[in-house]
Amino acid sequence: MSLLIPRWIKALFFLITMFISLLLFSAPILLVIADALLPSAFLSASLSPSSLTLHTFSSHLNNYDFRHSLIDIPLLSILRSAIILCVYSFCDGPRLSRGPYLAAATVCAVASLVFVSLKASYIFMVSSDVRAMEVAMFVSSVGLAIGHVVVAYRTSCRERRKLLVYKIDVEAVRVSACKNGFPVYHKILQEARTQ
Repeated sequence: MSLLIPRWIKALFFLITMFISLLLFSAPILLVIADALLPSAFLSASLSPSSLTLHTFSSHLNNYDFRHSLIDIPLLSILRSAIILCVYSFCDGPRLSRGPYLAAATVCAVASLVFVSLKASYIFMVSSDVRAMEVAMFVSSVGLAIGHVVVAYRTSCRERRKLLVYKIDVEAVRVSACKNGFPVYHKILQEARTQ
């Protein structure tokens, strides 16, 4: 029985570690999903349940006013998520390390932070009856915008580390190939440097 407890602990530790690794690896996708859904959920919770129809949504869009309407915060989050997801899906390992994903996440985050900050300062100063769900919607939008930049930076650093390890491995192959007299590996090294 005493031998089973350490195995269970090791197995549990392994499963938790693998789950955390999976979450970290898929953090860009999970953050995009959360960014698309969370502000919309807060907006629908702040509205009355009877007003959650397609007709009232279109009327919110038709009667949009920057000073009063809150429909633009979820739409901004969805647009930000779509742009970041498109850039992320078109980038592979080397491009993720060079910065298009990080640049897109930063530009989208800064633009949305400016918009949300201006809107929040105006709404909170003018309106006296701000509900908790509206505050949560603004806070979640700001937090998710910052989260996009953090995740993009960490993804870029991770891909740079992978490329560094790959370059070290290519150099090790070249050195061992020169010692053994295999000229084929010079061709592999040239291809790795051009990529």
